[in-house]
Amino acid sequence: MATTYYTDDHEWIRVDGGVATVGITDYAQEQLGDLVFVELPEVGKSLSKGDPAVVVESVKAASDVYAPVDGEITAVNDKLGDDPALVNSAATGDGWLWQMKLSDESQLEGLMDEAGYKALIG
Repeated sequence: MATTYYTDDHEWIRVDGGVATVGITDYAQEQLGDLVFVELPEVGKSLSKGDPAVVVESVKAASDVYAPVDGEITAVNDKLGDDPALVNSAATGDGWLWQMKLSDESQLEGLMDEAGYKALIG
């Protein structure tokens, strides 16, 4: 069963059998507005928690998306090259950004659950 965690920076990470999928929350995409470009990382890149991993550009601003935990990128969502607005229409589904193999699963313990995240955005 997949478990979803959230960060203070409005990323979500869904962990299912050692594979972690990362994206931005609905709240984050609403704040950004319509996305016009997504700069994805390279597969195989190692990330440390807090590293900028992706740049999302909207009509309002460009913003970094940070790695919620340490790990290695195993896949990126190539659909976003042609259709960055997928992040707007399905931020927590088809609009995911990258997948990664976790280096240290204990880092997930420092993240919020859905109730904690909803309290944060109030």
